[in-house]
Amino acid sequence: MRIILLGPPGAGKGTQAKALAKRLNLAHISTGDLLRQEVAQNTPLGKEAVIYMQKGELVPDDLIIQMLEKRIVQLDAQAGFILDGYPRNLAQAKKLDQILNNMNKSIDLVFYLDTTEKVIIQRLSGRLVCKNCGANFHLTNMPPKKDRICDFCGGQLYQREDDKEQTIKKRLLVYYQETASLIDYYQQQKKLVHLSADEEAELVLEKIIQKIETYHDSLKI
Repeated sequence: MRIILLGPPGAGKGTQAKALAKRLNLAHISTGDLLRQEVAQNTPLGKEAVIYMQKGELVPDDLIIQMLEKRIVQLDAQAGFILDGYPRNLAQAKKLDQILNNMNKSIDLVFYLDTTEKVIIQRLSGRLVCKNCGANFHLTNMPPKKDRICDFCGGQLYQREDDKEQTIKKRLLVYYQETASLIDYYQQQKKLVHLSADEEAELVLEKIIQKIETYHDSLKI
């Protein structure tokens, strides 16, 4: 199966994608992870991406889609994959469909993780990030063993500027504006499933599994 997880910042896409990929034995594909890997490995795509990153600019869609295309043909993705937070707009969705069509494949299901603003702010405003290794923690959900110190490398933990309440509200407004046409696109394809993601991660995962089993009743999980 090929599944997309969509949702606003703080919806828990990464958490659900990792858990779902493990549960279904599918590849978990995050474009953020792909970008970091390409840069770390100093690949031609990574070298090109770094130029934009050093300028503080967004990496262009065509580079991201090249990284994604390179990833989905790998052996572990042949049985299917979970796409984490991608596509982000209608143009990316159409390009993804084009690539998959050329491989005689398609997206099976798209889960939109509906999350209220109150829960999003609570989740994101409590997030802490390590300055050294980039590991994520949370003040209440996943606190570090030592205050503001990374459990893994001992680096200092800090709150990102875009995780402050007023910035979060602006990010949400932009997100909803950008994804409205994307939601309609998958709705028209009858692939979109709305799920409330306000609950605990384990409960949300079970809801996703139930929907998948309904869609594909021969799937043994």
